[in-house]
Order: sequence, then C-alpha cells, then structure tokens
Amino acid sequence: MSICIFLSFYTCRTFGSGVIQPFNGSSYYIRSNCPFTLTHFTHHRVECDITVQRGENGLLEKVQIIVNKIKTVLQSGDITVEKVSPPYDHTYQHIFPFGIFTRLRSALLPLSVTWHSVAGGIDTLWVELEQDLSTDMTGLCGIHNNTGSKDELITNSALAEDFCQIKDPLSAVNIQCRTFFSHTLDCLHAETISYLQLCEWNINSYESSDHIACAFFKEITQQCGNSSFIWNKWRMLTDCAEPTCPGDLIYAEKSDPFVPSCSHQNRRVNTEDLTDSCVCTEGLVLNDHEDGFHCVNVSSCPCVFSGRTYKTGDMRNTKCQSCLCEGGKWHCTRNLCLSKCIIEGPFVTSFDGKEYEVPGRCTYVASQGPNWMLKIEFHEKETSVKKVTLKILQVCIKQCTIFFSRSVLFLSDHTLVFWQSSMYVQVNTNFGLKIQVQVSPEIQLYITPPRENTDNISGLCGNSNTDTTDDFTTSSGMVENSAQAFALSWSVGSCPVNIPVSCINADNEIFADQKCSVLINPSGIFAECHEHIPVDPYLTTCILRTCNCDSNLQHCLCASLSSYAKACVSLGVAVGDWRKTYNCTVKCQKNLDFSYKMLGCNHTCRSLSGSDPRCGLGDYAVEGCGCTEGTHLSEGNICTPKVECTCHHRGGTTPPGPVSLFLFFFLGCTKGKVCIHCSENPVDTTQKTCDSLSKPMGHVAVLTCESGCYCPYGQFEDHNGHCTNRYNCTCMYSGKVFSPGQQVKTNCKTCVCGGGQWHCRNDPCPGRCQVYGKGHYQTFDSKWYRFDGHCQYTLVEDYCGSRNGTFSIRVESVPCCDEALTCSRSIVDKVTLTLSDMRVTKKIHKAWTLQHYSLYTIRTVGLYTIVSVPDSGITLIWDKHTSITIKIDESWRVICGLCGNFDASEKNDLQIDGSSVFSSAVAFGNSWKMASPPCSDVTSEVFPCQRNSYCSAWAQRRCRILTGDTFKECHFKVDPEPYYRACVQESCSCEFEGKFLGFCTSVAAYAEASQILCVQQNVGDFLLVYKFDLFLTKAL
Repeated sequence: MSICIFLSFYTCRTFGSGVIQPFNGSSYYIRSNCPFTLTHFTHHRVECDITVQRGENGLLEKVQIIVNKIKTVLQSGDITVEKVSPPYDHTYQHIFPFGIFTRLRSALLPLSVTWHSVAGGIDTLWVELEQDLSTDMTGLCGIHNNTGSKDELITNSALAEDFCQIKDPLSAVNIQCRTFFSHTLDCLHAETISYLQLCEWNINSYESSDHIACAFFKEITQQCGNSSFIWNKWRMLTDCAEPTCPGDLIYAEKSDPFVPSCSHQNRRVNTEDLTDSCVCTEGLVLNDHEDGFHCVNVSSCPCVFSGRTYKTGDMRNTKCQSCLCEGGKWHCTRNLCLSKCIIEGPFVTSFDGKEYEVPGRCTYVASQGPNWMLKIEFHEKETSVKKVTLKILQVCIKQCTIFFSRSVLFLSDHTLVFWQSSMYVQVNTNFGLKIQVQVSPEIQLYITPPRENTDNISGLCGNSNTDTTDDFTTSSGMVENSAQAFALSWSVGSCPVNIPVSCINADNEIFADQKCSVLINPSGIFAECHEHIPVDPYLTTCILRTCNCDSNLQHCLCASLSSYAKACVSLGVAVGDWRKTYNCTVKCQKNLDFSYKMLGCNHTCRSLSGSDPRCGLGDYAVEGCGCTEGTHLSEGNICTPKVECTCHHRGGTTPPGPVSLFLFFFLGCTKGKVCIHCSENPVDTTQKTCDSLSKPMGHVAVLTCESGCYCPYGQFEDHNGHCTNRYNCTCMYSGKVFSPGQQVKTNCKTCVCGGGQWHCRNDPCPGRCQVYGKGHYQTFDSKWYRFDGHCQYTLVEDYCGSRNGTFSIRVESVPCCDEALTCSRSIVDKVTLTLSDMRVTKKIHKAWTLQHYSLYTIRTVGLYTIVSVPDSGITLIWDKHTSITIKIDESWRVICGLCGNFDASEKNDLQIDGSSVFSSAVAFGNSWKMASPPCSDVTSEVFPCQRNSYCSAWAQRRCRILTGDTFKECHFKVDPEPYYRACVQESCSCEFEGKFLGFCTSVAAYAEASQILCVQQNVGDFLLVYKFDLFLTKAL
C-alpha cells in the first residue's frame, strides 16, 4: 500500500543588508561582515552546507554551497564549481539562469538556491526545500517545521573569523521607508510596524545604495502580491528603476523565467514558476542560435543541424532526403532512398532497419521471393561469408547453370552481373532485386528489394513493409521474439550455435577496444558523420568482429571501419582518406589505382565496343581498384589508354579477386518418396519431417538424399518423433511443441497450429517503452539506443509538430547515494506524484478537487509500483529503483519523444518535431531537451566501459548469466543480446566487485521483459535512477 503525504514548499530568504526570512517564523535583521551558516542539514546521508558572508557594502560578497562534497562558490560576480567556471551541468546539480536570477538545483536533494547578482555582490538569495526533511537543521534559516529565536539562530550560526564583527542594528527615521509602508496596510495589516523597523535597520548607513533599499522593497511587494495596492506603485514611490535587459529583451514581472526562443517556441509555462524576467515583446521569440539577444518573428527563426546554422528558406540535402528550414523547424521530404538489407559478417540489418546477429556459421536464406532465393554460406571456422548464391526460377528446357567467377560481365534476360571495382560485384535483376557484394577483405552484402510484392519477401532480411515488428517472421509464419530462433528457422540444414556473443580473446579485445575507438573520436576523421549515422552500433560490431577475428586482426578491423565509412558515403557525407589514416590501404594489381569513387560504367575496353549495360543504373560509386579516368581495363587486367583498346564483339576479361558468385536457373524440385538406400532410389530426404514443411524454399530445394529410415510416403515425422499425415503435423514455437489446433498468443497475434505451419491473425498491440540504468532506451518500436544526458527530456508526449497535445512524460537522470533515495516523479494534471524513498507522495496544486482523484490510480504489485491513467491509456511501471516502463494503448499513433513515434518502424525512431530524422542518438537526445531549466547539450559520451576498461572482463563474465543456462528458457521469449550489451556497460559503472547495482539493474530489466520472477541480488550503495514528470491536460 502506497503512503501518500501532502507536500508544500519551504523557503528561507535573505536580502538587503541583512534581512533574514527563516523557513518558519518572523523575519529578523542581522548586521555583520562575519561568515554565517545559512542552513546546514543531512538528508539520506547527503550533506548540505550553505554559508554566506556580507561585505562592507552590505551585499553578500561570498556564498558557498556544498552539496555531497561538491563546492560551489559565488564571489565577486563569478561562479565556480570545484574551481571550474560555468557552464556547469553535472549529474548531481545544475546551475542555470532563472529569469533575472541564477538558480542552482540539486539532483540529490529536494533543494534549490536562487540569487540575484548586482554590481558589488548579491542583493537577494533564497533557499527552497520541496518537501519535509526529517533531519536536524542548523543555520540562520532555522528549522522548516519549528520556530526558533533570533538570538539563538544568530549565536549558533556564526562562524569564527578574525577581524569580523556582529553589530547591533541601528535605526533612524527614513522617509522612503515610511512613504512605502503607508501604502501597504491592505496587505501587511498589523505587521506593517515590524516591517517598517526592518526597513529602517536595513537602509541605515546604506542610503546611497539603491541595491540595498530596492531589494528590500521588492521582497515586501512580492509578499503583498499583484492584487495589492502597492504592486503598481512601489517603483514610483521608491525611485527604484527596473532592471536593464540585454539586446532586444525587455523587463517583465511575473513572467516566464525561460524566454521562448527559436529552439523552444511554444514552451508550456507553469504559473508557479513565473518570476521577474527579461523577455521578448509579445509575438516575438529569442533567436538563441546567434549572439546578441535579438528577438525575431517565429517565421524568421534559423535552423541548426550538425553545428551549422541555416536561415529560413535554406535547403539541406542528402542523397536520400531534402529538408527545408521554415520558422526554426526542419520540414523534410520522405526518405527517397530504397531500403537495404545489410549483412556484414554475422551482423544483419533487415530491410526495415532491425539489427541483430545470426547465431551460427551456417547456410541461410538471406532473402527470397515467389521466384527467387538468395542464400549465404559462412566459413566453417571463420565468422564471415564464404559464398553467395542467387537462384531464380524460370521456365527452361533443361537446368541452366551459369558460374560467374572469371568474367567481367554477365548478361541474360533476367540478370546483369558485373564488377564495379576490384572490391565490389553488382547484381541487377529485371524484377528490381539488386545485390551489391563486397568481396574484399570480407564478403559483405547490401541488398535492395524488388519494387513490387515486398510483402511476399521473407528470410533473414525480413519483408520490406516498413513494419519492424514483424521482421522476425520465421519460415513457419510465426513472429519470434528471439533473433536466434528466427535466424535458425531460415538456416538450410543443421545449424550449430557457434558464433560468440562476446570477446573470447583478451589480447584481441585490447586491440579491438583501442583501434575501434577511432569511430567515436569527436575530432577524428569520422566525426563529420556522427550527426548523420549513429556510431554506437558500429562501435559494438567493430569490437566484436575484431576481437573474435579468426584471421588477420587488421583485416577484420578494416572491414568493420569500412562498414561505417560506406554508411556515411551512402548519405553523401565525405569521411576523407580513412584507409590511409588507419592503415587500411588497398594494394592494387599491375597499374590499377585505388579510388573511393569507382563506377562500372564504361570502364573497360569492351564497353567501348557498344552500349554498356552497366550505365544508367543509378548505382553509387564504390571504393576499390580500377582504371583512372581516360584509361580502360583491357583483357590482361591492365589499364590501357582508349586509343590502345582492342574492339570486342563477344568475350570478356578476367577480373581481380578470388571470390565466385554462383547463379542457378531451374524449373522446380522433386517430390519426396519413401526410400531406404539413396544409391537405389534417391529422393529428397530433407522433406520428410513436419519441420521441413516450413523450411525456406522447400519446393525448389536442390535434392539431398541420405540413406536411413524415414516415414512412409505421404507421412512426416513430427516434433515428437512420430509419423503422421501432413494435416496432423505439429508446430514449433519458442522451443516448445504444439499440436494441431493449439493457439499461441504472442507479439500481438493469435496463431493456430495447422498442417505443420502457423496461421495467424493480428490483435490489438499496445506500445511499450523501457528506460533503465545509465541511459539505455528501448523505444515503442523496439529500437535500442544509449543516451546519457544530465538535463530534463521529453520521454513521450503528443505535442508533436504544431499539435495541441494532452500529455507529456518527462525524464531526468537523478543520482542517489543510497538505495532508499530513489527519485522518480510523475506529475498528473493538478497533482504531483513523487515516487521516492520506496513510496508515493503527492503535492497538491491549485484548483484541485476531489473529483480529480479518479483521473489516476496507484497500486503496488509485487516489487513494482504501477501508476495508471485509464482514460488516456497510459501506464507507468516503476521497480522502485532504477527502471521504468511506459505502456500506452494501441490507439496512440501520433506521439513523439525519446520513446520514438510508435509507428511500427525502428528506422525513423530517432526523430524530432518537424519530421526531421536524426540518425545520431546524441543529436536526437539533445533535440528533446526541455527548455526549462536551461542545460547544456551532450557533445560526446564516454560510457562506463570506455572509462573503466579494467572492469570490462569482469562485467562480461558476470553478464553472461543473461546468455547462459540461467535464462535459457527466456531466450525464445526475449532476445538477450541487447540486454547483455547493456549489462556490460552498466556493470562497468561499479568501482568495486562487491557493488552489483548496474549488473542487477540489467538482469532485472531482462527478467521483467521476459515476465518471469527474477532472483534478487545484492544491491550496492550507489543508485543512478530516473526522475519522470508526466503532464496531462484533460477536461475534468
């Protein structure tokens, strides 16, 4: 049962030359140039100590704020944190402008400190506590829930220092004070006399200082409020001038502390945050992309991309997309590039953008359609592709077999095959299928699907329907959760799981970590591409491919680096001569030269003898060896000037490279028959099991016969080893056997087993987004990425584009130094729900009535706290520690934020307002940063295993529990690989082996995703958790 406590704010203020307004009780005055403790307390083992000292001019000349041993000093108009000048954004605290003030907000404590700097010091400072603190407090501010005597507070708060004095306050009749307070009787009533005395003490001997007097008058006016008589007259009565503002900004009272800007044009303002501020005139916003504090119309706002500023009307183009800057927002065309399936070693990216790894060195159906099949075969002892086979079904008089291995070009009615360079072979078909094969240093495939009937495509590459949720559709028609089960269903023949998922050689791992880090170097040769292509997955694959390399480490490294370079070039982002920089140069034979811009069109002597079919195909340039402009490849693989080329009618030349590409054209496959001895009656024995009914391309498979015992003609061996007819065949899913007629509900589908295959119908499909640990996100569309910012961000909302939304969930990483201090928070309309200290508390806002309680429910289920907003179809599941899951109804289809856009496609999940797709996780995360409070962008991220490399081996060893036998039953339900990688990163956060917090967070996240009971592990002393704000606008 959750404990609900109503919250209120406690404020202590000091202003003028020594006025103190404690947390509780009446204001008092102290005149001294000695240092004093303003407040000191310890809350959940986090110590806070704030000291102040005034100068001879009466203003605060030095303020020292220490929270959790981090020292912030305000002195002589400067701010330093641990002797470092701002901007300063840290996990523990943030310092930012708040209107005309500056505010420090602690992430460890419910504490903020706000001050106003003027020439000569600080004239106003206040400390705000957001909740009751069950702790002893000392200092001039007293105790928030108890009234202390003035003398006792001063005596106990004074800090010893030579040459300082505490003086008795002296008063003299002051006309300015008396004139002011003659107009405050309507709000101060009987307290007017005591405030008048404070005024005269405050101003005595400082009559020439406007800051001392005006700070006092301003504070009293604020207490009276904007409905008082004094509100609009006090500056005229006291001759206190309005603060001056920079540039085009003008001063405004009770205004937005964070001025609307080109970056944040429609900031939603909380009336409780209104304060004195410098703002633009009505209808204008601050151009925060340029210096000078200029206010502009929204329509004149510039846009920013990859650190460059664009004016309204400017276009930004890539090979796949054009974007127009309009009013500070990008408006982009639909991605014009055709989707591609990428197979680089064991790493596969489907047509729709789903990324995974194949589990074994086997033969797989990469992709297939109604009349074609593309197979890949891995080396038995190397984690790289050995052979690529394309089969096309056509009507032939006899079986036609063509081997393309020693010719520059092959052309038929159906297929064109040619070398683009020494490193690439291109295959084009007449039905739209395109295959680009990189043959050196390793075989890698880049497959473009046919233009039509993409829903009928299947295999490792998926079906190219822009829906990543069905990319793991097996050969039997079921959608698997596990990449392993999915990939094995598309294997041809037996397939042992023998590709390691982590580094197995320590020396190789050191080499891989060091060399692959060039990908993320913010000033390196690949840095220009970071904003366009997310580098994280490429870093992971580079390390795994290199450290598990079975041949030359440098070759494996270069193959991995080439994958990122190729991805960048595909978008038109030049990365320079990376091969020379990182010792990946290519040696060319004879007089061929290497280039990053090789094209197959008209580059051979043969192509000069007639129309070259390689031209006009719209293919991009590739890297490799070839002939320079003005020369052509002759029969002897020698670059020859045009005038020396021989003429050709038929024939070809020998291309460089040892790799063969096989193409088969055939009519069909043989029906299975009962056989015992293959030498007497060869039949296809692979088609004699129920499992074979759903295996890839069974109807055109090459005959394979192995002598042995098989079921009689017309029967098949089921998964239990019994012979049965086709209609009684069993089905397999998630490692379990199902009888005909049995149902399985999974992945928003209801599937019925029949005839050895699954027959499915779609069910309503709610969305699920998860965030945990040090910035690990899984979006509603199941895309994984990492982003560890210190600011407040939009997790999910429906204020997308120019839409007026109804809800917003915000997230902020909050460090805590104890298991008990877990700081997650949700705000629902007029009430704030604070999830912390293992309980739920509430803060009531204005206009709250009892009928609003039906808007949400809070309940505890096992180890979890669940907050539900039924009418909106939103549920938050909190583990009371570091993880939170957001679930939304399937009806939500226009949402945005760090959780993605819930449109069933992973490809466009890294998206911001205006439909401008960001490929970089850092740029994407920064784009969802809240305008308030201001906070610096993340420029580069150093994740724990990069910082604590010595922990990597220990982390990998511990995290193998996820991929081992302990969770073996879960592997078919939820793919453990992304959780394993996150676990390694999280576990590297631990400084000592006895502290398992990061490890436990990841294991618990996998257990929760698998919907099984997780065994509790020992929890360490340090928690990094998330603070969530949920804002709902609803007609009540």
